[in-house]
Amino acid sequence: MKTIKIMSVVGARPNFMKIAPFVHAIEAHNRKPQTANCQPSAPEIAHFLVHTGQHYDKAMSESFFESLNIPHPDVDLGIGSGSHAEQVGRTMIEFEKVLLAHRPDWVVVVGDVNATAACSITAKKCHVKVAHIEAGLRSFDEKMPEEINRMVTDSISDLLLTPDRFANDNLVREGHSEGQIKFVGNIMIDTLEANRGKAESLDLNEIISSNLITPRQPSTDNYQLGPNTFAVLTMHRPSNVDSKEVLEPLVRLLVDEISAELPLIWSVHPRTKKNLQTFGLWDEIARSENIILINPIGYHEMLKLNMTARLMLTDSGGLQEESCVLGTPCITMRESTERPVTLVEHGGVSELTGPDPEKIRVAFKKFMNFDRKGHTPPFWDGKTAERIVEAICSAR
Repeated sequence: MKTIKIMSVVGARPNFMKIAPFVHAIEAHNRKPQTANCQPSAPEIAHFLVHTGQHYDKAMSESFFESLNIPHPDVDLGIGSGSHAEQVGRTMIEFEKVLLAHRPDWVVVVGDVNATAACSITAKKCHVKVAHIEAGLRSFDEKMPEEINRMVTDSISDLLLTPDRFANDNLVREGHSEGQIKFVGNIMIDTLEANRGKAESLDLNEIISSNLITPRQPSTDNYQLGPNTFAVLTMHRPSNVDSKEVLEPLVRLLVDEISAELPLIWSVHPRTKKNLQTFGLWDEIARSENIILINPIGYHEMLKLNMTARLMLTDSGGLQEESCVLGTPCITMRESTERPVTLVEHGGVSELTGPDPEKIRVAFKKFMNFDRKGHTPPFWDGKTAERIVEAICSAR
């Protein structure tokens, strides 16, 4: 029986949550190799997982891997932090060594981090085929480093594994052949569907009380928090938090208006906390009776908040996708998105506002009267990883 050697690459913590379903699908494939799309003889798949270590993350503990049933990497390149050029350069040097030692048939990359582009380039220079999971996503904002990584990776990938019809259209417009493009769906929804039950079983108020940032925070007993009684906020992008001129009006809106109507659970990113303190805004927020500040939380805990919130405010692409499926109205505080399928005008539940307080105010009032209804785009069904395995098996 023929064996296909696949080397998957992850560069940051969220990538593990996207690659995990793929690894599980490979295991299922090897247990039952005779699949319809891999006839007449389904190949065995030998899989090797590389973590570039692009983002150092102390939350990458044993419990992280166990709670999400995520495989440990076979090798960690330990690239660490640095400028974009430093990360890309070090990754290419170290990844080339691994490639030459293992000689895979395919390198599979996911998403849009620096490791995605660096490892794709290195693989192609070593004459190894590249498959890109989440291919075709475009924000059309080249000021975002992620957009450059997407464009570069897609331009040289042999197999473009797309999450939605907009991604397909983007790739066709860019001149990619339809034979390269495989519409497989959103692999992050595989992770969501596999973890719904565990998230549902968590206690909402226990999540909050065990993650409060400061003792000055009000007791959650005052809120009697339950489904649809609170909003959730996450905010970390430099365009939103690195300038006082942008961040201060946002804080004013959150303190004076939004939290006055709806208690607000704010999972505070370290970058955001540092800037709030630097700009002299932190103490006022911490004293607010209607804003509950919590530390960054795990996947299941955030999924529980998203499942039960009345409203999500975020600049995260992943939460935008999850809100779409869960039906949680989502104010996306970005000027553009690579996930237009989640927007209200395309049947989703998300509204783009950027950091503009007036646009956020309008969207907030609209969503306060919004009927919660999930939107599931085609192939966002929890079976994307299976289709990816079949696509690689069938590729020539």
